[in-house]
Amino acid sequence: MSYQSSQGLQQFKNLVGIKFQLYNSLFTSLPFHRIEKTGILLSLLLTICEDGYKKKQSPEQIIEDFFQKHTAFSAERDRADILFRFVQYVERQIVLFDALEDASFRHVNDMGGAGTLKHLISEVLQTNKEEELTEKLKDYSVRMVLTAHPTQFYPGPVLGIINDLSRAVIVNDAADINLYMQQLGKTPFLKKQKPTPYDEAVSLIWYLENVFYHACGKIISALQDQFPHSIDKHNAVIKMGFWPGGDRDGNPFVKTETTLKVAESLRGAIIKCYYLDVRRLKRRLTFKGVEPILQELEEKLYNNIFIAEKKTELHKHEILDPLIQIREIIIYQHNSLFVNLVDNLIGKVMIFGLHFATLDIRQDSTVHENVLTAVAAKEKLAPENYASLTREEKMKVLTGLTGVANPELYEDELVKDTLETIAGIRTIQHYNGEEGCNRYIISQCNSALNVLEVFGLFLISGWKKEKLSVDIVPLFETVEDLRHAAGVMRELYENKVYFKHLQGRGRTQTIMLGFSDGTKDGGYLMANWGIYKAKEELTRISRESPGSTGPPTAFLLRLI
Repeated sequence: MSYQSSQGLQQFKNLVGIKFQLYNSLFTSLPFHRIEKTGILLSLLLTICEDGYKKKQSPEQIIEDFFQKHTAFSAERDRADILFRFVQYVERQIVLFDALEDASFRHVNDMGGAGTLKHLISEVLQTNKEEELTEKLKDYSVRMVLTAHPTQFYPGPVLGIINDLSRAVIVNDAADINLYMQQLGKTPFLKKQKPTPYDEAVSLIWYLENVFYHACGKIISALQDQFPHSIDKHNAVIKMGFWPGGDRDGNPFVKTETTLKVAESLRGAIIKCYYLDVRRLKRRLTFKGVEPILQELEEKLYNNIFIAEKKTELHKHEILDPLIQIREIIIYQHNSLFVNLVDNLIGKVMIFGLHFATLDIRQDSTVHENVLTAVAAKEKLAPENYASLTREEKMKVLTGLTGVANPELYEDELVKDTLETIAGIRTIQHYNGEEGCNRYIISQCNSALNVLEVFGLFLISGWKKEKLSVDIVPLFETVEDLRHAAGVMRELYENKVYFKHLQGRGRTQTIMLGFSDGTKDGGYLMANWGIYKAKEELTRISRESPGSTGPPTAFLLRLI
């Protein structure tokens, strides 16, 4: 072990391990029913489990020995009760440990070492690479996606306690620590009802509000402070993606109503963040010519949070323009006082807009085929014999569809929801901006036809070819799909209608490669090899010119 690693481990033991032992003892003194006995018995059970494991006893034997030798519990109800209290106790110990880890993160980890932003800034300055960095940031961005698996996370109230506990630990405020631990003891971790897809989305929005919003602002501010002209106002260096509420393949209970509700919550959450920041700015920017502008902006944000009918009156530029105006006044009239605070908020608005995170829609390819067959049979928007057409005939039909389907005509909930969702994307873009929802991901995509099926569904949902402001994203998952991915994309690039759509999307095609299904299909090594080869071939195909028009100039990959 290196000296640096050894030092880091010792720091962890001092700031997390030892403190955990100290604060953990507070649990037994909490004024709750039977809490002291629970803590003592749990420590005893730990020792018994370790000894039983060494003796190769079964879990049933270990628990039975524990109850017989060390307790007076004989009834099943009493035994179940104490085991349940053990779980509750351990859950709260984990929360305490998480809070201690959060509080000590800056001390345990090298915040200026290789891989950190501080180190990058230092390297750029030392090597005189400011111009290269500025050029790079014109089109470079990092996209972080919060996926639809939030049930493993803590409930919102518990996350708040972790945050407060961490702050109290940093300043060693024993009184507050004791108070928060009492709150923790009384806060339920379990809900009587299974969380809905909307509940799961709200759980992740907490992280957007309390972690990503502040962290992204600091990153942009750090870059601007050192390299004032490096950030391009037309390119967000950091972008956020969001799957809960849009991922139908991951959660079949997600419906159009859920998607729209989640999009509204994302919009409301980011406006609330801006509103609170503007309120803070008002305490500092008390200068002539600035206060009226801030007051008007504050009112606009307030109306959009609390007054429903004012919702449509706010757009991204209505937040940015006043802030830029304020920045100019401060620089030229007030000695740039607190301009860093304004720059910080401008950076956040550039990143998060009115969408906070882009809500991605995902559905399985087989669903789209079924929807098109149903629409062809009922509304004649496609040939009645659509299902029996050849693959090539279907692709030609799909790129020339006209008319608008009526979701209300269909009894099949999946058909109805698919059509309503695609139409609903326009509603989300109207309120949250285009970035609010502009990616439709196709799971189990194994042909160019699968992509054009989604293209066709957008056409019969009221979208015009030349104004289709959505990226259609094929997701190649199995080993077989990865092997044929390059051929699929070549066929799409050579399709004149689809390629024209790509030109309207900045000549950019997003492609996703799935790791988990590839692993299930062919094992770890084969999946990784399949992804590696697919990336090479897809990159080559995307850079080659299939004709006089040329291929997309940008190529994006995401592994899931």
